[in-house]
Amino acid sequence: MAKGPTLLLERAFVGGPVCGVDEAGRGPWAGPVSAAAVILSDNPRKIPKGLDDSKKLTAKAREALELEIKEHAVAWGVGMASVEEIFELNILHATGLAMCRAIEAMAVQPTYALVDGNYPFKLPCEVTTVVGGDGKSKSIAAASILAKVARDRLMMEMDAIYPGYGFASHKGYNAPTHLEALVSLGPCEIHRRAWRPVKLVLAGLDPRREGLAQDELSFE
Repeated sequence: MAKGPTLLLERAFVGGPVCGVDEAGRGPWAGPVSAAAVILSDNPRKIPKGLDDSKKLTAKAREALELEIKEHAVAWGVGMASVEEIFELNILHATGLAMCRAIEAMAVQPTYALVDGNYPFKLPCEVTTVVGGDGKSKSIAAASILAKVARDRLMMEMDAIYPGYGFASHKGYNAPTHLEALVSLGPCEIHRRAWRPVKLVLAGLDPRREGLAQDELSFE
């Protein structure tokens, strides 16, 4: 049995291009949610080696693969949904919006989309969900890499705009340093107001003293 993602799922479709779709940044307390879509080449020589779930790769490996994916893919696109859109739509629908934007940004429009996870987002093409897809499909793995690198890069830029929160290191996720900064500095413009720790601080409460379980430190 092959280890890691393959192209078996992509090759099961006929009648048009197949893209992989994945997101990055659904859980953080701050920053946008990012999504990417990738149509890989049929030529094995143009498939970057080392494609895998972005979370299993180092930042250096992801950045190197990002360049290869963009150079050799038939088409790729990255889309984001803002903190304001997350607040207005909720994180699930904002993720779908980011995915739609990623597909719409592609130079070649796909007929089918393999989407990581189990939620059938309404996208501009036919959707097949794949649980654990970034570990099964090379197209989804490639999308996971582009989505994460794009978001990480943006959060590093946000670190310069909103100093003191440590966005360059934790990228807006739950981290002790982030919690301390949130309490001491208060939320900034890119914090997600619907997330429980942020809501508590906005209400004048200290998340550290509210006895929150670890899962409550993410979002409602």
